[in-house]
Amino acid sequence: MKINKELIKGSTTMFILKLLSRGDMYGYQMIRELEEQSDNTFTLKEGTLYPILNLLESDGMIESYWEDTESARKRKYYKITNNGKKLLAEKEKEWEIYSNAVNKVIGGAGLA
Repeated sequence: MKINKELIKGSTTMFILKLLSRGDMYGYQMIRELEEQSDNTFTLKEGTLYPILNLLESDGMIESYWEDTESARKRKYYKITNNGKKLLAEKEKEWEIYSNAVNKVIGGAGLA
């Protein structure tokens, strides 16, 4: 079943920060990791990912740096900052409250 994009849209920042909390990554790596970890439930296009990365970087939640690769190309990596870790903790708490409330409503007894 395909998940509505609007449901995913509100979680994208949390997904990106969570991935970066596990280690520095480059853009395409984040796309692959998200797909793999969600059994292909969550997919991001580059046109969606990079504007979010730019916004997170301009807000001081992540930082970027360039690194050489084996093929002599440079690759842009992203890493989470302390402010980003704080935002991630807030987003995770927000998600917990939200998902618990949704589960109460849709799993509630006595609903016809």
